[in-house]
Amino acid sequence: MLTPQGNGTYTPTPSSTRPPSNLGSPARQQPNPSSRLLRSPKVLFSPIGTPMRKALTNMRAYLEDIGHITKLNPQEAWLPITASRNGNAYYSAFHNLNASIGFQALLLPVALTFLGWTWGVLALVAAFIWQLYTLWILIQLHEAVPGKRHSRYVELAQEAFGPKLGAWLAIFPVVNLSGGTATGLIIIGGGTLELFYRTVCRDCHGGSLTTVEWYLVFTILCAILAQLPNLNSIAGVSLVGAVMAVAYTTLVWTLSISRPRPPGITYDIVKPDHTAGNIFSVLNALGIIAFAFRGHNLVLEIQGTMPSSLKHPAKSPMWRGAKVAFAIVAACYFPIAIAGYWAYGRMMLPSGILFSMYALHPDIPSPWMAITFLFVVLNSISSFQIYSMPMFDAFEQSFTARKNKPTPLLARVAFRLFFTFFAFFVGVALPFISSFAGLLGGLTSVPVTFCYPCFMWLKIKKPPRFSFTWYLNWTLGILGIVFSITFTAGGIWSIVDSGLTLNFFNP
Repeated sequence: MLTPQGNGTYTPTPSSTRPPSNLGSPARQQPNPSSRLLRSPKVLFSPIGTPMRKALTNMRAYLEDIGHITKLNPQEAWLPITASRNGNAYYSAFHNLNASIGFQALLLPVALTFLGWTWGVLALVAAFIWQLYTLWILIQLHEAVPGKRHSRYVELAQEAFGPKLGAWLAIFPVVNLSGGTATGLIIIGGGTLELFYRTVCRDCHGGSLTTVEWYLVFTILCAILAQLPNLNSIAGVSLVGAVMAVAYTTLVWTLSISRPRPPGITYDIVKPDHTAGNIFSVLNALGIIAFAFRGHNLVLEIQGTMPSSLKHPAKSPMWRGAKVAFAIVAACYFPIAIAGYWAYGRMMLPSGILFSMYALHPDIPSPWMAITFLFVVLNSISSFQIYSMPMFDAFEQSFTARKNKPTPLLARVAFRLFFTFFAFFVGVALPFISSFAGLLGGLTSVPVTFCYPCFMWLKIKKPPRFSFTWYLNWTLGILGIVFSITFTAGGIWSIVDSGLTLNFFNP
C-alpha cells in the first residue's frame, strides 16, 4: 500500500506492517531512497507516475459526475417518457420533425388569403423566428435547476410558477394539444384514407366504407402502433413520419404549381363587409399561423429520453437535432404557404391546400394524387404516436403513483386502447373540430409555444433587471398573452361568421 506524506507524496509501505502511531518520531523523518524517488519532479513523467495520474483523473471525473447526479424518482424508469434514456441528436431530429410538420401546414395558404402576400409572409417569418427562440429556451431550461431534469412541460411550468399555478396554466393547453391533435389526426387521416381509396379504386365494384368506418380503420392502425412501450421505441416511426411529412408537403405545392391556375383566380385579400369582421378575420389568420408551429409541448419530453452528464449535457444533442429539424420545417412551410396561395389565391378552400388541389385540379394524374394521400395517412399515423405518448405517460404515472409498481402489460394496453378509441369517439361526435384551427392556435399553441417559455426564463434564470434579455422576454411574454386573447376572439368570430354547421355524429 501507499502511505501519505505531509507534502502530498506517497511512499510504499508493506501491507503486513502498520504505520507507526508516533508520526512525528525521528525514525519517521529519516529519508529513504524510495521517498526521494517519488518526491522527484521527474516521477510525474515516468511510468511510475502514470497509474497515479490516471487514478486521479478518473477520480476527478467521478466527482464531477457525482456533482451532476440528479435526484431521480424511481417511477421515472417505469414511465413511457423516461423509461429509455438512449436518445441522441438523430432521435431529436426525427421526433421534432414528426411533431412539427403535419396537417396544420396545409392550412397556411388559407391564412394568406386574409393577410395577403406582404403581411402573410412577414407574419410567417416572425412566427418562425419567435418559436425558434422559445424552443432554445425550453432546451436550456431542461436542466436549469441543479439536481433536476424537467422531462415534461407541466413539470417545468410548476418549477417556474409554483405547483398549483404552474399546473393550472399548463395542463389545459398541453392536454388540448395532445388530445386535440390526436382527434384531429383521426379526422384528417381517416378522411384522407377515404380519398386514397376513391383515387385508387375509382372503378371498383361494390360500395365503399362510410366515413365513420374509414375513421375506424385509421384508428385501428393507430391503436396497433400505440402498443410500442416508450418514446425512444417509436424513433423509427418518427423517422417514417418525418419523411412522409416532407414528401407530401413538397408534393402538394409542386403539383399545385405544375398545373395551370384555375380561371378567374384573384389575390385580393378576403375582407368582410364591416371593420370588426375584417379585424377578427386577420386575427384568425394569425391564429392559423400560430397553430402551425406546434410541437413545443413535446420538446422537454424528447430531451428527457437522452442521457445527460456534466461534460455531455442532453441539451447539446437536443439542440443539434432541433436545428436540423427546423431548417427542414422552414423548407416545407414557406414554399407550401407561398406556392399554395399563388396556385389558388382567394379560391383556396377553408379546409386547406390538399382538398383545394383535389377539387380545383382534377387533371392531376391519379397516381400522384394517390401517393400524396398515402403519405398524408402515414404521417398522420406516425404523428398520432408522438402526440399520444404524453397522455399514455399521464395514465401510467397515475397508476404507478397509486400502486408503487410498474404498469402491468394488460393495464398498459387497456390505457392506450381507451385513449385511442376515445379520440375516435370525439372525432365522430365532433367532426367539425378541424375547423377550429384559429381558435386552437389562440388557446393552446400561443401560450405553450410563444408565451410561457419567456416567463419561465425570467422566473428560473432571473436575468438582471433592465438587461436586454430581461426586456426581450418580458416583451415577448406580454405580446404572447395579448395574441392569445385576440387570436381566440378571432377564432370564435370566424366560427360564428362562417355559420359553422355543428353536425354532431355526422362526419
